[in-house]
Amino acid sequence: MPLQKVNLKPGVNKEITSYSGEGGWWDSEKVRFRQQFPERIGGWTRISANTFIGVCRSLWNWVTLGSQSLVAIGTNSKYYLENGGQYYDITPIRATVTLTDPFTTTSGSPTVAVSDTASGYINGDYVTFSGATAVGGITLDGEYLLSSTSVNAYEVTHTANASSSASGGGSVSAAYQINIGPPISVPIVGWSGGFYGEGTWGTGGASAEAIRIWTEDNFGEDLLFGPVGGPLYIWDATNTVTTRGTLLSAEAGASNVPVMQNYLLISDVSRFVFSFGCNALGDTALDPLLIRWSDQEDATNWTPSATNQAGDIRLSKGSKIIVAMQARQEILVWTDSSLYSLQYVGAPVVWSSTLVGDNLSLMSVKSTAYTAGAAYWMGIDKFYRYDGTASPLRCDIRKHIFEDFNYLQQQQVFVGTIESFTEVWWFYCSKDSMTVDKYAVYNYGEDIWYHGSLGRTAWLDSGLRQYPIAATYTNNLVNHEEGLDDNETGVTAPIDAYIESSDFDIADGDRFSFIWRVIPDITFHGSSADNPYVDFTLLPKDSSGSGYNSPASEGGTDTGVITRTATVPVEQYTTQLNIRVRGRQVALKISSDSEGMAWQLGVPRLDTRPDGRR
Repeated sequence: MPLQKVNLKPGVNKEITSYSGEGGWWDSEKVRFRQQFPERIGGWTRISANTFIGVCRSLWNWVTLGSQSLVAIGTNSKYYLENGGQYYDITPIRATVTLTDPFTTTSGSPTVAVSDTASGYINGDYVTFSGATAVGGITLDGEYLLSSTSVNAYEVTHTANASSSASGGGSVSAAYQINIGPPISVPIVGWSGGFYGEGTWGTGGASAEAIRIWTEDNFGEDLLFGPVGGPLYIWDATNTVTTRGTLLSAEAGASNVPVMQNYLLISDVSRFVFSFGCNALGDTALDPLLIRWSDQEDATNWTPSATNQAGDIRLSKGSKIIVAMQARQEILVWTDSSLYSLQYVGAPVVWSSTLVGDNLSLMSVKSTAYTAGAAYWMGIDKFYRYDGTASPLRCDIRKHIFEDFNYLQQQQVFVGTIESFTEVWWFYCSKDSMTVDKYAVYNYGEDIWYHGSLGRTAWLDSGLRQYPIAATYTNNLVNHEEGLDDNETGVTAPIDAYIESSDFDIADGDRFSFIWRVIPDITFHGSSADNPYVDFTLLPKDSSGSGYNSPASEGGTDTGVITRTATVPVEQYTTQLNIRVRGRQVALKISSDSEGMAWQLGVPRLDTRPDGRR
């Protein structure tokens, strides 16, 4: 019989059965499609051995007038600037107080009790002491982590044990950094916690305390930033990277700056600073549907007058504003049920709003992306696109995602783009995971989907830097698509990757076919290994819907190894695999788990012959 080409259409489809998806792909892991053919994704390399404190939920990159390429890093505990692989703590100070003899030591212990009736602190906060005198043989000077907090006292841990039990310290300055936020969503317990019928009485349900998420933008070379539900801060780029951020409302000439807001954005048109979901002028309560903006080119003046363009507008659809994004000639604003477009129209209205989508949903603050002239976002049970019209996005892995999804941790969902591969990546927590462990990719250039497993907490596409940047659970940053391996911890490890096809027929009716030879079509261009290889596995079935045959029946699963034996770069390989596989349908799987691997699959061919009936 002539060789049978296995030329499969791109993308993974799990919305239908494996057999009904004949001619396509069924499963993937760390594989993308380029020019319609599957290939292994690139590796990642940590930026430096330095680490930051907390779980990073936000990344932002810009270049100052002094040509410093800075990355802002917002974690649940702190706010940093990264420069040259160093992480500089610019977390704002909440309060500075003077304490008198606040320390009590215990002989032989590094734990020090601190008395402060000012309160306002919580477990996990950070304080910086200065001016203290020695007590119990140790001096508390510098930054400390608070624990065992009460209304009037807390504990810190010194680097050395006290030589005696004593109280004192003299006149001490204590600078408290802003309160930390939760690293993951914490379910609300007790009466009224969660949705009706979820969980048992008093245990709560789907409701959860919000995780700490930051939003930020550049006003010129300066950085404006703030946590969701908190005030606005500014970091002045004329300062050094060791200078902390300060309240925008404390700037000279500041007027009616919002004291709390849920999202920050600076417009491309005349640099208006926007606060979405904020307090009204003259009020301190948060209005979740209110939008306020500063005067043009003035981040500190938020008082409307006849001589400026500061103002506000309140949206009507939904219960709160979730996120906003600068698009082409408009600002897109998502509430929890609708999508609005803001456009600059000049005085006296200044900014007008238009409803462009209704009866929509949005998964989280960080689940929207704008690329190639369109906005993409993840909803509660589907994906959407806005390119002038808001509409659901066809998704071939929708059930795979939303049937294995931890909705209690939906706030952790975030999106990233890799424009060089026309990809939008959504990262999320699978059903039994409290941390992000899965991803789904929409390739808008080829209109296809694929998926896999990867633990990340924030993402920033390449733009001002060479590679996309991601934050990891090891508290550092990595460059993606750099190298071929997993170098997250500084120790090189292989990346497990595979692509598996849907079932396809190799025989008709009740007859079987016997596969005795495979002509693979795989290139290892770009590999750094001396002898790169992949496993080429054929998975036969007796009939559609049945399990794959075991080695004891019908020839079993057979695996061959494709290797490159030449010592010069070769892009086409025609190594012949002699195998023994018998069935009516078969699926193929290409996998790799070694260091230095790069591969792309082309169009393999199978040599089959009739093999009778069962």
